[in-house]
Parts: sequence; C-alpha cells; structure tokens
Amino acid sequence: MSVDTRVADRGIDRRGIFSWCLFDWANSPFPTVIMTFVIPAYFQQAVVGNVPLATAQWGFMHGVAALAIAVLSPVLGAIADHGGRRKPWLAVTILAMAVPTALLWFVLPQAADGLLLLWLVAIALVGFELGMVFYNAMLPDLAPAGWVGRISGWAWGLGYLGGLAGLVLVLFGFVQTETPLFGLDKSTAEHVRAAGPLVAVWALLFALPLMLFTKDRPRGSQGLAAVRLGIMTLWETVRHLHRYGMVGRFLLARMIYTDGINTIFAFGGLYAAGTFNMSLPEVIMFGILLNVTAGFGAFAFGWLDDRIGAKGAILLALCGLVAM
Repeated sequence: MSVDTRVADRGIDRRGIFSWCLFDWANSPFPTVIMTFVIPAYFQQAVVGNVPLATAQWGFMHGVAALAIAVLSPVLGAIADHGGRRKPWLAVTILAMAVPTALLWFVLPQAADGLLLLWLVAIALVGFELGMVFYNAMLPDLAPAGWVGRISGWAWGLGYLGGLAGLVLVLFGFVQTETPLFGLDKSTAEHVRAAGPLVAVWALLFALPLMLFTKDRPRGSQGLAAVRLGIMTLWETVRHLHRYGMVGRFLLARMIYTDGINTIFAFGGLYAAGTFNMSLPEVIMFGILLNVTAGFGAFAFGWLDDRIGAKGAILLALCGLVAM
C-alpha cells in the first residue's frame, strides 16, 4: 500500500502512517481466527461436543468480556488523554491479547478444557478491544485534515487482508493438508490448537513497525496523576452528559447498531458449524469469502467517508447490511 503523494507533499510521515495501518493487519487474525471462525468451531465441535451448550457458554463468555470492556474502555481512554502517550498502553494490551491467545495451544479436545478456553478467549478479547481504544486515538494526530476517512479505510482494508491471510494460512498450512506444518499431530487437534500461537506471534511481529516508526504524543501527566485526572474527567463528562445531547444520542445509536454487528461476529462461526453442520475447513472457507468482500468494502468506504461524510457512509452501509 502506498500513501498518496499529496500526503507526502504536506510533510506527513508516510512511514508512520503505513506502520499505523499495518497494526490492523497485525491485529485482524485475532477476531477472524480466534473469535469468529476457527476457535469457536473447535470449541463447539471438539471441546464441548454439544451445540446448544457450547453456543450458550460462548455467548455468556462474550457478555462477561463485553461488560469488562464497557467499564474499562472509557476509563482507559480518559487516562490516555491526560497521559499523552498511547504506545505504552497499546503495548500492554497487545501482550494481554497475545499471551492468552498463545496459551490456547494447551486446550485439548475434551470437555474438561472448555472452561480454560473460555477464560483465555475472554481475557484476550478484553485486551484486544482495549488496545483498539489507544490505536484509534492515534489517528487524529497522524492524518491530515480531510484524510481521516481514507487512512482509516486503508487500515481497515489492510486488516481484512490480514484476517484473510491468517485464515488461508490456517486452512492450507494446518487444517486442510494431510501433513500439517511442523509435523503436528491431528489426533490431538494440534493442527487446530496451533492457531493460537500462530495468531499471537503474528500480532507481536507485525505490531513492531508501529512501535518503532509511528510517532506518539509527548508525555502528559505521569503515573497516578494521569489516572486521577482521567477518572475525574470521565466522571464530570458522565455527570453532565445531559448537556451534550448530540454526544448522548451518538453513543446510544452506536451501542444499538454495534451490538447487532458484534453478534454477527460472535456467532457467525458457531452458526455455520452448529446450524448448517459445516466442517472446520468449510467454516474457514466461509470466513475467507467474507474477508475478501469486507476488505473491498473497507477500502471503498474509507474513500467514500471523505466524500459524503462519516454519517452518510455509515447509513449507506447499514442499509446494505439490512437489505442483505
């Protein structure tokens, strides 16, 4: 991906922007491989072996993780605003996602390991979502005026390509082949369990350019002072939210439509495997097709965002989603 020459002409750090976009490539195998297609199907078919029970447990895990994210995200966001720097927080959340993801290797295809899988995925999901708070907060400092939409679209599209690449690697390198990479043993599901360490290493490796080359804000308030100021600011905002009617309506609307979209992501793989009895390779192929079309949509709507505005782009996308 190349950044438009007009961006360079304005003195924008092209390497920093590309490294920021590449982080989406680093992160995206997690929601596709771990949260939507491979691990949910493995949990349902091999670990639990009971479709209704596995679906209920997966949904409950998502609910608990979502509650933690809902409580922590505003607090950490407010702290980051006062602390200035985002990359140290981002590094911590990457580790919080990568470590439990790697530990999925130890979840054997037996019901006794079901709770372990749920805990590891829940912790990783919280780390992933909290990381996006700090990652997204970096964009306004990087993008020139009028370019936020397309740079965000580049990153989003690159992320879908990353998710696609992760699914293709898992499918053809481990699941579909008779001889999985590294001589993994299919009888103990090592070829599926390897998805955890693979995604963790992928995330850590491709997150390095952002850590090395993307500029961060100067340090603001330090340590406990940033925490105290962030929490105080958040409390004052909540107390006086009625004064900001537009913000309140935006948050409510976003909560409603994001809930629907997250449900699709959370249960897409389970629905394919449990209701339509798709095998794991078929579920992964389903995910590959979705990532191809979604990647095109992300690139296109990033450009459209700058042309018709964010609200118009969102409404158009939602209309298409409802129609489909």
